[in-house]
Amino acid sequence: MASVYWIILFVILAGVEAATMALTTVWFAGGALAAFFVAKAGLSVNAQLSVFVLVSFVLLIFTRPWALQHVNRHTVKTNADSLVGRRARVTEEVNNALGTGTAVVGGQEWTARAKEEDCVYTVGATVEICAIQGVKLIVKAVKEEV
Repeated sequence: MASVYWIILFVILAGVEAATMALTTVWFAGGALAAFFVAKAGLSVNAQLSVFVLVSFVLLIFTRPWALQHVNRHTVKTNADSLVGRRARVTEEVNNALGTGTAVVGGQEWTARAKEEDCVYTVGATVEICAIQGVKLIVKAVKEEV
């Protein structure tokens, strides 16, 4: 009878994953499937639970990084995340020591700070956005294209 419960749990977890595509329950669905086979082999409930936990966490630890890189990689970034990697034009000198700097990207002016503490970018310079911290763009020099 335990094998029926494991297959029901597998179907539920796989269904949740199929509905959400969020990479949250697929690991546990794999664990439930493994526990199903252990139950079919007639092993104890403790063995089934151990296999479920072990397989689930092994799948989670070893396959999640790969899956995050390859699944949903074409998801369009939204809001501020979409600015990372874009270029901006400096409208006020970016100087971390003085705490000054603004840059315009996409028609919006942002507070800007240099990624490297000792770098200063003058008005009119083009910089690349490498991160966003709060409401500040963290910028670096644009690499020359060859």
